[in-house]
Amino acid sequence: MATYEYLCRECGRFDVQLPIGTAPASRDCSACGRGARRVFSPPGLSRVHPALSAALDLDERSREAPEVVSNIPREHPPRPPHPALARLPRP
Repeated sequence: MATYEYLCRECGRFDVQLPIGTAPASRDCSACGRGARRVFSPPGLSRVHPALSAALDLDERSREAPEVVSNIPREHPPRPPHPALARLPRP
């Protein structure tokens, strides 16, 4: 089974799962029943988690216009040692 994407002018995009190669160029919308046309999208990329999508967009933008650092970032305060490390044997 493959997932095909259709676009309804009233309801927006919706997905339909059909056997590979059997998707018609148009189909009735599952919500309103009006005609919807098939749209082509990269496989599997329509279901990318929003956080991953934002990270990929940021990566793509940074290739063309990287952020310029104008000063050295301040150092973070040192972390306290983990309590479990205090129980380890010392030489």
